[in-house]
Amino acid sequence: MPQPSSNDKLPVVNSVVEMLQDNSSSGLYFADGRRKVDYVLVYYCRRRSSFHGSPLQHRLSIISNGSFHIPVSLPCDPQRRSSEPEVVDLGPADPADGEKVLIREEFEASLVEAGLEIERDKEKSYGQNFVRLHAPWPVLCREAEILKVKVPTKKSYELKREKGLSGTMNAFWRKLNEPFQPKVPQPHDQGHVKYLSHCFSRDKLHLYNIKHKDTFFDNTTRSRIVYEILRRTSCTRSCQTMGISTLIAKGVYTSAFPLHDGDYKTSGDGPRNDRQILHDEWARYGAFYKYQPIDLIRKYFGEKIGLYFAWLGVYTQLLIPASVVGIIVFFYGCATVDTNVPSMEMCDERQNFTMCPLCDRSCDYWDLSTACSTARASHLFDNPATVFFAIFMSLWAAMFLEHWKRRQISLNYSWDLTGMDEEEEHPRPKYETLLLQKRKKKMRNKKKSKNESDKGLEEGPDVGKGKWRQRLLSAVSGMLPPGHEKLTWRDRMPGYIINISSILFMFGVTFSAVFGVIIYRITISALMAMSPDPDLKSNVRVTVTATAVIINLVVILILDEIYGSVAVWLTELEIPKTETDFEERLILKAFLLKFMNAYAPIFYVAFFKGRFAGRPGDYVYVFNDYRMEECAPGGCLIELCIQLSIIMLGKQLIQNNIFEIGIPKLKKLYRSLKDKGSPKEETNELPHRWHLDYKLEPFQGLTPEYMEMIIQFGFVSLFVASFPLAPLFALLNNVIEIRLDAKKFITELRRPDAVRTKDIGIWYNILSGMGKFSVIINAFVISFTSDFIPRLVYLYMYSETGTMHGFIDHTLSYFNVSNFKPGTAPTALEDPEVIVCRYKDYREPPWSPQAYQFSKQYWSVLAARLAFVILFQNLVMFLSMLVDWVIPDVPKDISEQLKREKTMLVDVFLREEKDKIQLIQNLFLRDPLGRNQGQAPPNGQEQKPANAGPRTRSRAASFSQFSRQPSPGHTVKHTEV
Repeated sequence: MPQPSSNDKLPVVNSVVEMLQDNSSSGLYFADGRRKVDYVLVYYCRRRSSFHGSPLQHRLSIISNGSFHIPVSLPCDPQRRSSEPEVVDLGPADPADGEKVLIREEFEASLVEAGLEIERDKEKSYGQNFVRLHAPWPVLCREAEILKVKVPTKKSYELKREKGLSGTMNAFWRKLNEPFQPKVPQPHDQGHVKYLSHCFSRDKLHLYNIKHKDTFFDNTTRSRIVYEILRRTSCTRSCQTMGISTLIAKGVYTSAFPLHDGDYKTSGDGPRNDRQILHDEWARYGAFYKYQPIDLIRKYFGEKIGLYFAWLGVYTQLLIPASVVGIIVFFYGCATVDTNVPSMEMCDERQNFTMCPLCDRSCDYWDLSTACSTARASHLFDNPATVFFAIFMSLWAAMFLEHWKRRQISLNYSWDLTGMDEEEEHPRPKYETLLLQKRKKKMRNKKKSKNESDKGLEEGPDVGKGKWRQRLLSAVSGMLPPGHEKLTWRDRMPGYIINISSILFMFGVTFSAVFGVIIYRITISALMAMSPDPDLKSNVRVTVTATAVIINLVVILILDEIYGSVAVWLTELEIPKTETDFEERLILKAFLLKFMNAYAPIFYVAFFKGRFAGRPGDYVYVFNDYRMEECAPGGCLIELCIQLSIIMLGKQLIQNNIFEIGIPKLKKLYRSLKDKGSPKEETNELPHRWHLDYKLEPFQGLTPEYMEMIIQFGFVSLFVASFPLAPLFALLNNVIEIRLDAKKFITELRRPDAVRTKDIGIWYNILSGMGKFSVIINAFVISFTSDFIPRLVYLYMYSETGTMHGFIDHTLSYFNVSNFKPGTAPTALEDPEVIVCRYKDYREPPWSPQAYQFSKQYWSVLAARLAFVILFQNLVMFLSMLVDWVIPDVPKDISEQLKREKTMLVDVFLREEKDKIQLIQNLFLRDPLGRNQGQAPPNGQEQKPANAGPRTRSRAASFSQFSRQPSPGHTVKHTEV
């Protein structure tokens, strides 16, 4: 390994004394106060007292490999004395720690070779040690060109301003929105002037708007460049590995992260940094009414996080019209409840509908009028306006996706993401490890087969010819590139088998939990019905429903946490190659498991409860003792509404808010208590920015944030026909969620690595699929769960007066109490003269020749329900496609500006080419000796005309600066910008 020169030695500085000399650094710069800390690496040294064994034995075993020289001193040694060369550090006693030291030496030396500058404090005998990295200007230019970072050029143009009525309306709208805009410093000409952007190139520095080299690349871009170097730097001698992520997985480093831009608390009257601006204008709960500073979020955290908050903002804004319509539908139900004929008939005690018992033996006959409150409450959510709201929400989902596509393209344009190519990703650490193991195993097998072949050839007749042939084949096989092998489907097959079986098992666990709650409802209903307390018997349905939903909520919250961990474990078994592949597989598994977990109880109530309960005299039993439960007299829609509202509000309140606030606080408290309990080394150092940021929680990705919003989107869109107030509760939750996430990112988490991306990835496909699935679900909820279709069928086919009068009597069938099976009839009859009782179904009466068979009304209603499902789906799908066709994905003004910018860039480069040609022509015209014809000047000196003055260097001649391979004997002078 090439050793670094004396100028590249890793400096050891007393950062406390020198840092205090420059108060402006604030822990964001090296000790000289000029070079920024672009990235921080952290590693841990253990106490020497905890080591066992002979340190001499370990160090000698390392040196015997012959790969590294014996350094005078190594990190993690409390007795470093460079002034005493006779004292040789024997290194840590643990072989694993010694190996980590060697890996760190090689890795950091490779970083110095790559051009990074490194600074570290005096090594501690134990505890955390910090390595700070800085990327100088030549490295930034080189990497920005490799990564194709788009930067603003000097060329600008004025944006077209709207005039006339539209301009006046836009100005008026901006004036109204001014109190809701965050107070973020903006350039004076922003909004009116647009600078052209182009991929950075070192040959075109004169084209870019470079005011100062230290500020031309912002902190996010600088940290992204350093992270790219860290990710591709390899350690080939000490270990076969590549990248900082693999080293963190191996425990060589404990963490690596960029620094925040100072403290988030504003102090004094000086200018605020980006973190303070985001905290004051975005992360405070008092700023809940303001728009999000999306551009500043993208500048500080990168495009991936910026797109998440932009998507969350668009989703929250579009929940406002959905909430307004939902409130109108709810108030319509409240206003018409007193004039609703079916609920009035159910509440009319003069109708005297004697209903069949709700359970065997213990339950008595009951009057339908006792369910008056349930019928009135059901009308609030089961009315004609509900159908309109279901259609509206299906179109709303399509509008939301179309609006987000336009917003995403607008952000791609303003953030210079148009035309961005997908960056090649490095393999994940586990993939590299398994690939290395496979490679080693293959080499061992080859060596073993070679030895066996040599042994067999020695015994054969043609020994010499066989030996040379074997050596030739071995040499050819050794010339294969080290990355030639790859993991095949055979390597992944065990993981796939475990994945499929585990997911099916998790589905079984979910269904078992739902079935357990069903058994709970059945048994508790039977036990409460047997109670002699009349008050307890009268509140059976309310008590059982409320407690069952709470149990469902608790089970969902517990299984959600389990399924999240299981999804990570199952994805690891598949051995994805890249982080993107890993993230997509993880998202699909987690979404599938959490979707089933959250919606399985709701699906049961919506489509299965009461469908298979049977009829009086022929009920369906569970365990031969407990009768399957039936829907309430007002229908299952009111129970679906209760189930949906409690689960939705419970998940939002407990999981999304309390967990997000409480768990980070508990972790922070635990770390503080752990730090107090651990022995501290005596030091006078003040905590710097890297110490403070290291105490924050590491960023774990956006998957949990997206997941909770996607599940909420399902509550809003899938079963919205049963709960019109769902968009309102989602809106209130998201207003808090945005500020909660913002506060977490600003104050509780380390600064994440900036990731460039053009879209939200696989989440858009999930949203699109759920939007289409919601059309089917809402169609079936309206058709089969609510009474909307039976009422229409009665009104237009069976009503004698053309009104809804007589609807309740039409939906109730007759049962002769003498047909009860032995042991199932009520034992304590309040009215022994009851001959027939009523139950809700479309069946023939007992005096009919086809007693208790489905009547023709049943088949009419079923046909109408199926026809409505088909009509509803086709209508909504057609309207959704119409919305997709009418609204273009790319806004017209952006498409025009893209064309205009492309033309202007072509003009800029053509003008530059013209200047270059003109410069060459001038050089030839000023050469009187005709060197262009191959004649050399005499004495090797260049001749000038007598009257020629000093030649001025044209700007186009600076193309060769920062050349990567200067010619021998020539020095490259870096041009100051």
